Amino acid sequence: MTKTVWVFPGQGSQSVGMGSDLGDLPIAQARLAQASEILGWSVVELCQGDATTLSRTLYTQPCLYVIESILVDLLQAQGDRPDLLAGHSLGEYVALYAAGVFSFADGLRLVQRRAELMDRASGGLMAALLGYDPEQLYTQLDQIPGVVLANDNNAGQVVVSGTPEAVETLLQNVKAKRAVKLNVSGAFHSPLMAPAAAEFQTLLETVPFSDAQTPILSNVDPRPATDAVSLKDRLRRQMTGSVRWREITLQLPLEGISRVVEVGPGKVLTGIMKRTVPELELVNISSLADIPALSLSR
Repeated sequence: MTKTVWVFPGQGSQSVGMGSDLGDLPIAQARLAQASEILGWSVVELCQGDATTLSRTLYTQPCLYVIESILVDLLQAQGDRPDLLAGHSLGEYVALYAAGVFSFADGLRLVQRRAELMDRASGGLMAALLGYDPEQLYTQLDQIPGVVLANDNNAGQVVVSGTPEAVETLLQNVKAKRAVKLNVSGAFHSPLMAPAAAEFQTLLETVPFSDAQTPILSNVDPRPATDAVSLKDRLRRQMTGSVRWREITLQLPLEGISRVVEVGPGKVLTGIMKRTVPELELVNISSLADIPALSLSR
């Protein structure tokens, strides 16, 4: 029997028009109304607006959480259940919701606060490296204070994060086919986010967590876990910790997983996972049109 993992993309996967085919569904209408009440603005309007506004962290993260959660609701309504769950950065919140760890509303409040704190972060820089020299990269990360590995996506793609001076120095010292500075406000997934993480923890500690109904592979710890205390601790460390996506992907065959279903806009995660474990079957659920013809349960 095929074992499946659902994975949820994070910031960078958003696109204008995402979720446009969901608005007429009762499940989606209820979630969108609930989201508008919590956020004070319309996810539908933001997703149908201009790309610049949608790409602002303050709006991107809540919009992705809401759209991806609605897709989860639709899949679960037709009886689909995965064997494992994982989400990339912001996507981990959707994984926790899908596993029944917290309610849609509590998850959205967490995401809203996270987005506010990350949106106002400043003084940092992030850059993606593609086709880099691994030996050079890890040597420089050890030698240059103020820069860390933020996203370990696969053997050919990473993101570094830190002070502008440290990141610029690393980019000068590491050979790569391509290096792209990211258009984000701060040094996400680095120690520079510690003040924001401390503020976020104030809200996080008030949100009740339940044991997960489906095991979750977390960004800071790629081992499957279900207990509420462990999952909350992992989320507490996520804002300053590295996204260990390559390790998550490598863990899947060890857990007997052969199919990956990316639930959310775009194909970012299936694209980067294919390089790490080529034999995985890859499926994308980006919209309502992708759901009816598929049977994604075990």
